Formats: sequence, C-alpha cells, structure tokens
Amino acid sequence: MPSDEHQRLLGSDDAETAYDPTEKVHIVGVDDNDDDYSTVTPPFSWRKLWLFTGPGFLMSIAFLDPGNLEGDLQAGAIAGYSLLWLLLWATAIGLLVQLLSARLGVATGRHLAELCREEYPNWAGKLLWIMAELALIGADIQEVIGSAIALKILTNGFLPLWAGVLITAFDCFIFLFLENYGVRKLEALFAVLIAVMAISFAWMFGETKPNAKELLVGLVVPKLNSKTIQQAVGVVGCIIMPHNVFLHSALVQSRDVDPRKTGRVREALRYYSIESGIALAISFIINLFVTTVFAKAFFGTAIADTIGLGNAGQFLEERFGGGLVPILYIWAVGLLAAGQSSTITGTYAGQFIMGGFLDLRLKKWARALITRSCAIIPTLVVALIFDSSEDTMDVLNEWLNVLQAVQIPFALIPLLCLVAKEDLMGVFAIGPVLKTISWLVAALVIAINGYLLQQFFAEEVSGTTFTSIVVAFTVAYVAFIVYLIWRSITVSTFGLFKSRSQAT
Repeated sequence: MPSDEHQRLLGSDDAETAYDPTEKVHIVGVDDNDDDYSTVTPPFSWRKLWLFTGPGFLMSIAFLDPGNLEGDLQAGAIAGYSLLWLLLWATAIGLLVQLLSARLGVATGRHLAELCREEYPNWAGKLLWIMAELALIGADIQEVIGSAIALKILTNGFLPLWAGVLITAFDCFIFLFLENYGVRKLEALFAVLIAVMAISFAWMFGETKPNAKELLVGLVVPKLNSKTIQQAVGVVGCIIMPHNVFLHSALVQSRDVDPRKTGRVREALRYYSIESGIALAISFIINLFVTTVFAKAFFGTAIADTIGLGNAGQFLEERFGGGLVPILYIWAVGLLAAGQSSTITGTYAGQFIMGGFLDLRLKKWARALITRSCAIIPTLVVALIFDSSEDTMDVLNEWLNVLQAVQIPFALIPLLCLVAKEDLMGVFAIGPVLKTISWLVAALVIAINGYLLQQFFAEEVSGTTFTSIVVAFTVAYVAFIVYLIWRSITVSTFGLFKSRSQAT
C-alpha cells in the first residue's frame, strides 16, 4: 500500500493523460443540438471558434522566444531586409508541422510523447525522451536568460543575471498556478503576454520607421548570398522547436473532443487550423517588426556583427536616443514578455514530455517541479559563469542552437511516421500528397540544420581527441535517424500486409 504522501503525489490510477476530463473545455452542445456527429461535421460557429482558440497561441510562443528574437535581430542587422521572404516561408513550414502535430493529438486522443512510448522499443523510447529533454533544457536556458537580461535592463543593472534567473523560475510556478482555475485562464495570460510583445515591438517599429519599399521587396523577392547564408540558416532553424512539436499534440486535448466521432474530429481540426494560422500570422508580424527595426538601425554598420540579446537594447538607445519612453526599456519589456511566456510553455511542454515518455502518474505541480529543476540548475550555472562576458554568452547561444538543431529529427520523424499510420489515425492518416510534401519539408529542415552543424563543428572542433568524439557521435546520431526511418517503413509495410491477409 502506498503512503498518504505518495498518494498525494500520484494522479489517478489510469494511464497518464494530458488533461483530466474535468479540466477540459466542453464543446458539445454549443450552437448545436445533436450530440451524435459520428460522420457529419457540425456547421461552422463563431462561438465554437472562440472556445477552440487558445492552444494555437500557446504553441506560437515558441516562434517568439528570445532565441528567435536574437535570430531576428541578427538577420536584420547583417542581412537587412533581404531575408524577410525566408521568414515568411519558414513560418509557413512551421505551421504545417504544428498542424500535423495537432492532427495527431485530436485524431488519437493521445499526445506525441505517449505514442512514442507505445510505438518504439523501450531503449528507443528512452533515447527519444533523453533527446527531447536535452532540447527542452537548451531552449529553456535561452528563454530564462532572455528574461533575466530584460530584468537586468529594467532595473538599470541592479539585478544580476543569476537573480533574474531565480525570479523567472519561481514566477513561472505562480503563472502555472492559474491553470488550477481553468485552462482558459492560463490561455488568457498568454494572450496578454503576446499583446505586450506586439505593442512593444510595434512601438519600436513606429519609432524607427523602417523603409516600407525595402520591406515589401524583402517579402516578395527571394535573395540569398554567401554573406547571409548563416543568418538564413538561423531563421529557418529557429522556427522548428522540438519541444513545441510535442507540446501542440498535447495542448489540443484541452478541448473535449471524442476521437471516435469523425465529425467531431473534423470540426476540431477545422477550428484548430484557423486559430493556429491566426496565431502564427501574429507571430510572423512580431518577428517582422524586430527584423526590420534592426535592419533599419544597423544594416551596413561596423557593429552589425556584434549585436546580440545582451547589448541590443543599449545599441538601440545609442542609435535612436531616449525619447519620451526610452527605446531601451520598450525593448526590455518586449523581451521580458517573450522570455516569461516561453519559459512557462517550456515548463508546460516538459510536463507532457516526461509524463508521456515515462508514463508518470504524478500531480501536475510535482511534474512541473521536476521539469523546472532539470532546466533551472544548468541555467543558474550558465548565469554565474557568463554574466560578465557578452562574447562568451554569444558562444554559449551558438552551442545551445546546435543542441536544439541536433534534436529536430527526433521530433519530426516520429511525428511524420505516426501521423501517416492508418491503423492509428484511421481516416485522418495523411494521404500520399501531404505525406510527400511533409517529408520533403522535414528533409529540407534537417538538411538546413545539418549545414548549421557542419559549419559550426568545422569552426569549433579541433584536436584529435575532440574530433574523434564528434565523429563517433555523428555516426551514432545518423544510425539512430536511419533506424527511426527504417522502422517506420518496415512496421508500416508489415501492418499493411497483415491487414490485407486478415481481410482475405
């Protein structure tokens, strides 16, 4: 018999789920009277769209985290307006991936981490979990450090980075406590934080007045050269966040949708597609604001290559002056909203990833404490070591970007394999055309990040021992990717053959 304290930590005796039935937003019966839409899709309802709105905006936070903002400002400062077209198409690619993740979650009633645990052998599932956790820790360090930098600016340097890290870590729990009052309350908080980002960066856009003609040309005319290739890779690489792929498949389960009723599933997918499209359109506009502000201010200047999150506000202040509200503080407010919102979603994603892969039936506060601790300890170490040096902080960010780029195949490949399985997805399995497009997009993203890794290691790796370690790691890494693809093909082929044999 487990102790009382142990029982308080445990949830229900059932398998781990993203949301308890009592936590879900009830949809059935709103603007329709028929509870049994087994095959017919209910008619469109603006009220239902409002009730389904929320998960897409939480998902969109990963497109606006401090890592993305740093990629935006560096692309603007170094490449000017020339990569705006790539930002647009990268966002469209991100939308495709996230809609596939939502499709998986709605059609199966389970999220990606749970399905990976069931689909793959124990050793492969555990390895996928470790990869997802590493990607999450890397993203969380950037997010928490971004918040800490903003707090340091807003307090005129009074708060050191490590203090900002602690504040961000603990207020994350306060915000997550809102979920006890309903998931809609937490979604409202994220809406406010996105609005703060939009207002802050729109204010900067208005203050700096970027060139409208160059902006439009940058959006519609593809341009790329050898001097901007690294920034182009960064723009695409920042869009696909491994933990966000896992997160969205769980977030969509916050609505009460019966996966056994195809009409209800189609209805949910329709509304989620609309709200996700709107959310990522807003995130694209915010990213565009940041890129064009820094393109206007620093493109072609001697300091363009030296701008990062830590000194961006100070450079803006020197370039545009104080004004009624100093642009330094406007930048810091937007950065704080980005860092705070993304670190909350990171903790949220960590709960689903750990709970799904390990089948942990823990109370949410216990899972949040575990996942928060996994990220906050390395973040504190980073803050203490790198607080005094912007150059070393930039090097750290490069390593963290590499860490996340390495993990992308281990979220994308399982997603594409699972969402195409007819025995799992039923009528909602993706067809040949969408499957081909999705794999081509995945191959493109993996190739782009592979280029980033090759360039990084070519510059950073030296010495026989270190080179040998990197080569061994690369061989194991490629072998695991090949295994995931091979297993998908063989399992799908065997499953199809088995189904046909049973039919005869």
